[in-house]
Amino acid sequence: MTRVATIDCGTNSVRLLIADIAPGDAGGALTGGGTLTDVERRMEIVRLGEGVDETGRLSPAALERTFTAMRGYAELIDRHGARAGHGPIKTRVVATSATRDAENRADFVSGVVDIFGVVPEVITGDEEAELSFLGATRELAALRPARPYLVVDIGGGSTEFVVGTSSADAARSIDIGCVRMTERHLRDADPPSPQQISGAAADIDAALAEVRETVPVHEARTLVGLAGSVTTVVGIALDLPVYDSSRIHLSRVTATQVHEVTRRLLHATRAERAQFGVMHPGRVDVIGAGALILDRIMREYGFGAVVASEHDILDGLAWSLV
Repeated sequence: MTRVATIDCGTNSVRLLIADIAPGDAGGALTGGGTLTDVERRMEIVRLGEGVDETGRLSPAALERTFTAMRGYAELIDRHGARAGHGPIKTRVVATSATRDAENRADFVSGVVDIFGVVPEVITGDEEAELSFLGATRELAALRPARPYLVVDIGGGSTEFVVGTSSADAARSIDIGCVRMTERHLRDADPPSPQQISGAAADIDAALAEVRETVPVHEARTLVGLAGSVTTVVGIALDLPVYDSSRIHLSRVTATQVHEVTRRLLHATRAERAQFGVMHPGRVDVIGAGALILDRIMREYGFGAVVASEHDILDGLAWSLV
């Protein structure tokens, strides 16, 4: 058993997974068996990418919010390492869309080194897609849904698209995400106007057309959705009174349900969106754009349902450490 810690710092949130991994036979993380058991799984909305699309820089306030969350994570890692009796835990820290885009990402890197003692990897969109596919499909394969899969990871600044069966065959990262689309099209709107929604949809559809150029989305038979926008939409579709990851994980909801939830969110005021029991307070401002991205994906690519996975890049990172 190996205890590992992974931190994923995205545009909207910073997340932690501490897990115990018992590797299986040789053959790679997807085919070699083994088990991953959560010790801690945490998420904080820090909005690191706030304003990056407009200014090209990470703001001091956003950096400090992120570092505050990370300091708490570092304490948890130290505590669980000591509790396991084997000293420092293997740790991997990655950063994605907002940090890739920022002129001052060196400020982020130095802060992370101070907190965790490791250099964060500012991974490419393709690397992010590969790790997300690994984390999402390892467990999904046991359920035997139709393959190939299209794994879609809707983040704050970007969305990753990966098609594959037992491994990623083709991937594309595109700059549409719930924070980026909100700041471009839906900011200062309560609720958004039809013209703003149409503008966001057109922007998303143009990006989806670009994805088609390099990723054979038409070959995929099962859509797998990752990250908070997807899991929140699925939680609302399931009419959950509170967020329950055990109910959401591997749930299947139809395109009709997604379309209806998206309509409700885009026509609701901020106060009305905050009343959904599954809604994280930090997601209230951006959930409309996140839902719209999922909705347009299903419409444009012709999927009748989506399977939600709570396991994603964090799990892929964890497997990469053994």
